[in-house]
Amino acid sequence: MKKNRLLAKWLNNDLSQDELAEFEASPDFEKYQKIKNYTDHLEVDDLDENSMLSSILKQKKETPKVIPLYKKWMFRAAAVFVMALGITFVMKFFIPQTQTANLGEKTTFSLPDNSEVVLNSGSEINYKKWNWDNNRRLELKGEAYFRVAKGRRFEVHTSLGKVSVLGTQFNVKARKNKFDVVCYEGRVKVNYANTQILLTHGQSVSFENGKQVNRNVNSLRPEWMDDQISFNKENIRTLLDEVERQYNITIELNAKDTVSLFTGKLPAKNLDVALQIISTTYHLEAKKVSKNKIIFDEK
Repeated sequence: MKKNRLLAKWLNNDLSQDELAEFEASPDFEKYQKIKNYTDHLEVDDLDENSMLSSILKQKKETPKVIPLYKKWMFRAAAVFVMALGITFVMKFFIPQTQTANLGEKTTFSLPDNSEVVLNSGSEINYKKWNWDNNRRLELKGEAYFRVAKGRRFEVHTSLGKVSVLGTQFNVKARKNKFDVVCYEGRVKVNYANTQILLTHGQSVSFENGKQVNRNVNSLRPEWMDDQISFNKENIRTLLDEVERQYNITIELNAKDTVSLFTGKLPAKNLDVALQIISTTYHLEAKKVSKNKIIFDEK
């Protein structure tokens, strides 16, 4: 430590006579003297602080690429949005479309060619939007009324039969074992088992258990679209099934099935009147045991 202190004082010319004599007598003095003699000849320019600062500021700085956190979330949200659009497109055009009418309700919708379909209560239709021009096929469960766009052709398939149409208005009903088709405008071709029949304006055909019944109609459209339930020689069980469907209720019949067939209309928006007509026709007594359940007993 003393040696270093003497060296520092010697470089600053601060040694006393005694300290200088001691330092010059040290074995390393000759080496220190050579270094000092060499450095004395070196010239160092004065430091220009302002010039150095200006030079630093003029240097081009590369800004690091930093992506804010909110932008990362924006990119992720955009990716999710694009995926959602793709899934929606596939579902809309490639996956079969399903339209339903719940019990006590009716549903109206348009097909890709702007033909209009009205589903009666408790009915369902399936179809594909994709390649509609080459595959105009509908799968119907229940009952539906069609207003076909002029010049458009498609087929309505049910579990009981098929209807081919061209620019027309018609009604198709497939319930249990009964298949009904009514043509209100234009013409339709009906296929049932091995039977094929052409219907024109005002004609109707019914098939049930292999039996065919043809008749003429005077109405311009199905009665159910005007909130009327129409029957033509129907048994009481078929009658009650349709009332259950239209009013979304359950009916229990505690009576022997009558052989009397009902022809006429029941209101689809007035349950009390409908029950009264059924009671009078079949000599029954209707009891409302709950909001959605009716029991018919023999009088």
